[in-house]
Amino acid sequence: MTNESYQRGIIAMNKEWSEQNKRMQSLIKKADTFNEGKDVLFELRNDLMNTMLSFKVDLDREDYDAMPFMNADGYHSKNIAYSLWHIFRIEDIVANTLVCGDEEILFSGKYQSRINSPIITTGNELVKGQISDFTKQLDIDELYSYIADVKKSTENIIRNLTFNDLKIKVMNERREELKALSVVSSDENAVWLIDYWCNKDLRGLIQMPFSRHWIMHTEACLRIKNKLK
Repeated sequence: MTNESYQRGIIAMNKEWSEQNKRMQSLIKKADTFNEGKDVLFELRNDLMNTMLSFKVDLDREDYDAMPFMNADGYHSKNIAYSLWHIFRIEDIVANTLVCGDEEILFSGKYQSRINSPIITTGNELVKGQISDFTKQLDIDELYSYIADVKKSTENIIRNLTFNDLKIKVMNERREELKALSVVSSDENAVWLIDYWCNKDLRGLIQMPFSRHWIMHTEACLRIKNKLK
């Protein structure tokens, strides 16, 4: 998926989640409502996480790999297992490598082997059948453990941010560290992410990928689930 299609995907969002997101964005713009904005962000993320967790009850293992909209143009052209991996690999990379300069949860928790993932990237480089070939290998229970750990780590980082931190941009040495880790593919469908993230300040990163990105892919998962069930 290219940057252009990535931006198009921002447009369609669940109304309730969209309103929460708009409220959060408005609140974090001002010092005196910044902490309230963080609370709204955490509420939004909890609501979205509850939807993701509901898949464990509602779906069979093979449903996570199903691609009923494979030839469509949009996030629903992927599958649910890919979407979960993608959301949280991006968050792990951005929160830990770019914002904090810390080791990513994927590595510190030895999650690549635990999940049985053949890749450490965001997965943007995968297309059509490559996506289902990838996700069929994944241990879904371990993927959910990874999700929980990344969410907790990111929210600890956000809790410690001050209003003045929001204007900080990604440091160049962290951009270079990101490249060295090879967690973003050099494929044209993925490599643009490096510039996209590194040109943002921390406020921009809270908005994308820590909120809107979740909404877009969770909605795509629901569309897939509804088609299957």
